Formats: sequence, structure tokens, C-alpha cells
Amino acid sequence: MTRTSFSIFDPKLIWPAVVEACRKFSPRAQMRNPVMFVVFVGSILTTILWLQALSGQGEAPAGFILAISLWLWFTVFFANFAEALAEGRSKAQAASLRGMKQSVLARRLHKPVKDGEFIPMTSADLRKGDFFQVNAGETIPADAEVLDGVASVDESAITGESAPVIRESGGDFSSVTGGTRVLSDWLVCRVTANPGEAFLDRMIAMVEGAKRQKTPNEIALTILLVALTIVFLLATVTLLPFSMFSVEVAKAGNPVSVTVLIALLVCLIPTTIGGLLSAIGVAGMGRMMQANVIATSGRAVEAAGDVDVLLLDKTGTITLGNRQASAFLPCSDVSEQELADSAQLASLADETPEGRSIVVLAKQRFNLRDRQLAGDVTHPQPVFVPFTAQTRMSGVDIGLRQVRKGATDAVRGYVEAQGKPFPEEVIRIADEVARRGSTPLVVVDIGRVLGVVELKDIVKGGIKERFAELRRMGIKTVMITGDNKLTAASIAAEAGVDDFLAEATPEAKLKLIRSYQTDGRLVAMTGDGTNDAPALAQADVAVAMNSGTQAAKEAGNMVDLDSNPTKLIEIVEIGKQMLMTRGALTTFSIANDVAKYFAIIPAAFAITYPQLRVLDVMHLTSPSSAILSAVIFNALIIVVLIPLALKGVRYRALGAALLLRRNMLIYGLGGLVVPFIGIKLVDMLLSVTHLA
Repeated sequence: MTRTSFSIFDPKLIWPAVVEACRKFSPRAQMRNPVMFVVFVGSILTTILWLQALSGQGEAPAGFILAISLWLWFTVFFANFAEALAEGRSKAQAASLRGMKQSVLARRLHKPVKDGEFIPMTSADLRKGDFFQVNAGETIPADAEVLDGVASVDESAITGESAPVIRESGGDFSSVTGGTRVLSDWLVCRVTANPGEAFLDRMIAMVEGAKRQKTPNEIALTILLVALTIVFLLATVTLLPFSMFSVEVAKAGNPVSVTVLIALLVCLIPTTIGGLLSAIGVAGMGRMMQANVIATSGRAVEAAGDVDVLLLDKTGTITLGNRQASAFLPCSDVSEQELADSAQLASLADETPEGRSIVVLAKQRFNLRDRQLAGDVTHPQPVFVPFTAQTRMSGVDIGLRQVRKGATDAVRGYVEAQGKPFPEEVIRIADEVARRGSTPLVVVDIGRVLGVVELKDIVKGGIKERFAELRRMGIKTVMITGDNKLTAASIAAEAGVDDFLAEATPEAKLKLIRSYQTDGRLVAMTGDGTNDAPALAQADVAVAMNSGTQAAKEAGNMVDLDSNPTKLIEIVEIGKQMLMTRGALTTFSIANDVAKYFAIIPAAFAITYPQLRVLDVMHLTSPSSAILSAVIFNALIIVVLIPLALKGVRYRALGAALLLRRNMLIYGLGGLVVPFIGIKLVDMLLSVTHLA
């Protein structure tokens, strides 16, 4: 998909966010956030108190009450703005997706037969179960499953990848997406989604942050914040009669005003995280979208952050997926170059990745190139023998010379059928290759067995280091493969995974996931085939490949538009980053309330209780300046933290204990120190402004 990049403070996002923030001032919208609803009510009460002060019945100077009231309204506005800005980025992404939707003409077939009778209609008129044909140069009108044909399809509008992909019937690459374009050949397809339910429509709905459901962790944190708010509310309410009683006993000073108590309450409740909590969740969805992953809900993103077991396919995820020739292992009476020469000769017409790698390795090792195979008087026309499932061999015939390469038992049968012995040495070499987790190909030239070509499933560069990072985070990696246990063990050891499941069947995958979940662990896996659907449906985080079958996409709770199996590791990192951001800002929010004790409590009660002046460690200018400085800082800190909430805390592959210590050191200690500095600076600015 062509991704549009939006900076945090892009003017195209700022002004719509300002308008949306104003719309969120409705009581119904504010009630969705209990912490900010308390601030909202406080803003209304201080506004009423200001109006009373204008009429001469105020409990405090009208200017002081007005200043407190305005900054409380600003606090609510900044919280609204943070959420609106996060939602705005998601809505901008959704708008760019809507621009991709188009109505195209379709040939609805009466029967799923190529060039059969059809009715021309628009894509909006197609329904689930309808058949259509699409030819080269045409746009696929709807999400569908290929029933007949093979075609090259341009999916760059969805995935952002310029390279076309092959779509065909009967395999794991039979799913096509509406809006993509056929570049060659033709396809007969069956529609799999009604209008409004297509993949592009689901993408648009998924990135709409405003429709995001609260996740379990977010709900739990909200309950904690509400509990803290209620505690501080009860404590603050009791301060008014306590202050009135103390003043009456002391016969000095005035009781604390309601305006000051409201300011105290707002500063003590966790307004910082309360104002940013929703924005953090919406931004997490947005970061997943930027990674070209569509999550069905915020719950899936959050679960990715809690995952502690990763199930990874070997082919394409841990290994490159194509076996590559890595060594020529000749018999004792054969030179390595002679073996390489014959192996390359047998592979010149082999267009498979394995065959190409043999040709390349022979060129690299012995500079074997520029072979002249065109027939002439002295060199007969070569006849290439393609690989078949029956013979399990391929090669070339040049006159009476027959060169073959293939599986050990297939070549053995070929040699023994000619009445020649098959060397025990070659059997031993082939067994050693198999024990290393590689695939042996035996080469024979005119009935003479020359040796073995070792084909190795190459482990991706850097993947071992990635697994080491996951291990430091406490995440267990499990490789899933259809290989035998010997081969699987060898590759698992080389890749550095913690465990493996060999000879995996759909039932075995499902059983493995359930066993981990029974132990209380969260499991993530990727898949693209119909046989992966049961395991995807069972996994807590299930990432389906966009190139996979419709069944896999429906079973998963995420879809990777790039169809990159290693994306699962990135998804886990994004989920953990969201949890880290939420934890960091919660720590900071609760810690920075401590400084406000030292600012407001001495200002509010020092007249009645002079002993409280010892708490005025910041030596603020006056009680009114102290209270106003705390309220202003409380509002501005939300603005300062908006970029952090949207971008997220920098991800680090650390264990939970180390991460907690680092979190407490940076955001806990920072939350204690920064408010002292900030409130003092605001107080100094207010005093200079007042003097001016």
C-alpha cells in the first residue's frame, strides 16, 4: 500500500484536531474518560464561581478564579486535542485508503467457466458467491478466490510492493483482493465478500481510531485511575469542613476556598495519563498500520505486547525458503571440479532456485561458464530432461552421454537399473549431509556416480540475533516445520530458536498452542494456508499473510499486507512499545503529583498552620501564584508529552525486571524532579509578568 507519512504536528492534522477537540467538550464525550470528566466538572464549577465573584459574592478575587478556570478548561482541551490528533492520523490513513476504492466493470459469469456467458455490471453489484472473469490489464472488481487460471497480479496499491505476484487456483495463493490489477493471463474467480465487507472496507474500519474498543489492560488501568481519583476526591472534600473547623478554633485566617480545593483535586488526580491514555492506544494502532499490518482491534495489538511464545514457520521466516547449493562432495576417485562440471551441466536448464544455485556455485568455485551446448557436427544437440515427481531426477543427454542429478534413492535405482553398483561411499556422504539438516543430490555421469551436491536451507542473516533479543525479553521462540526431526534439530540449532516442532500437521500445531495456553502463556503465530486456519484461530495473536488464503485471513486477528513472515517479530515489538509507553507515562503521571503537594498544600493551609511553610521548598512567590503555577504546569505537561504518547517510548529488548528499573529511574525519578523545576519556572514567569 502507498503509505502516507504524517508528522505529529502536520498542519493538515493540527487544525482538524483543534476542531475535533472542541467538539469533544460535550458531557457525553467527557464521561468516557472519568479522570478528565472530573476536570471538566471542576472547570464548570470554577466558571460559576468566577461569575459569582464578578457580582461581588466571590470567595476569592475574580482574576484568580478566572485564571484557574481558564487553565482547567485548557487542561480538558489539551487532553481532547491529544486524542483528536491521534485519531486524526488514523483518519487520514483511512481517507487515503478510501481514495483507492473505485467502481469497476465486471463480467459476472453464469458458470465458473473461462469465456463463458456473462453479464456486464459494476463491482458494487457483485455479491458473495458470484463468479467473474478478469483478463490482463483489468482491475479485479472484488475480493475473491481463484477457481481457474494463473495470472500475474499487481498488488502495489495494497501492499506497496512493486513486484507482481502470481495468483492461481488450488493453492495457498488463491486469494485476490479487490482493487488490484491483473498484468497477464486471466482468472476465473468466486466473490468472497459482499460490498462493504471487502478487505479494503475492513482496512478502513480497522484504522479508524475513533471506533477502537478499549483493551483489557486499558480498562484495568482506567479502573486504577478512577480509584485514585475517588480517593483524592474524598480527601479533598473533607478538607473544606476540616479547614473551616481549624480556622474557627485558631480564630485566624480564612477557610480554604472551593476554587483552591478544585485546583488541588485536579493537580492530585492522575490527569496526565488520564488525558493521554486514549491517545496512546489509538497511536499504537497507527504504528501497526505504518508497519503495513492491519489489526482487527486494539485488543490484538495489546496482546502482541504480552506475548511470551512465538510460533514461527521455518520456510520463509527463519530460512530464505529456497534451498541453495553450498558444497560439492565428490567420491574419493573424483575431483571436486569434475563433480561441479557435471552438476552444472545437469542444471543448465533447471530454472528452480536449487538448479540456479548449483550453476552459480560452480561458477564461483571453478569459474565454469560460457558452455557451448548448441548442437553441431562434433557435439550432438543436447536434450534436457526436466524434473518430474515420478523420476525425482533431472539432467541432460548429449549424444550417448547421460548426466543426471536427483534424490539418493532415485539415482540409486537409476544406476542399479543399468546393472552397475551404487557406491557405499556415496550413501555415507548422503547420510552425513542429511544429519546436518541439508538435502543431498547425487550426480551421475554415464552411469558413474560422481558424488553429492549439498543443498542447504539458508538461515536468514541476523535472525539469530533477533531471537537472542526476544529471549532477553522473556519470549520463547518455537520453529514449526514439516521436516523430519533430524533436519529440524539442525536448523533450529543454527538459527538459535528455543524449541521446534518437526513433521508439523494442523492437529499438532493446534495441540501445541493449546498446551502453551493451558500453562497461562500468550501465543503468537503466522500462517498463510488453509491448513493454518485452525491454529490461527486458536492463537492469541494470529498474523495472516495477505498473499494467503481467505480462510487464513478470516481466522487471524491481523493481516500483514507485505506477506512477510518475519513481520511477527516487529508486531510483538510494536505491541510491547505501546505497553511500555503506557507504563512510562503512568509512572510519570503518578510521580509528578508529589511536587504539587509541596506547591499547593503550603499555599492553601500555611496561614492556618504556619508549620506547613516548611513544605514550601520551592519558595514560591505567593499562595495564589503557587496554586496557579501548579495548575498551569498540570495543563502544559500534557502538551509536552503528546509527542511521546504518539511516537511511543523507544523500544529496547530488555527483560521485565530491568525494564521496570529503567522505567522507575527515568520516568519515576523524572516525574518527581521535573514538576519542581517546571512549577518554579512558571511561578517566576508569573511574578515577572505581574511586576511588569
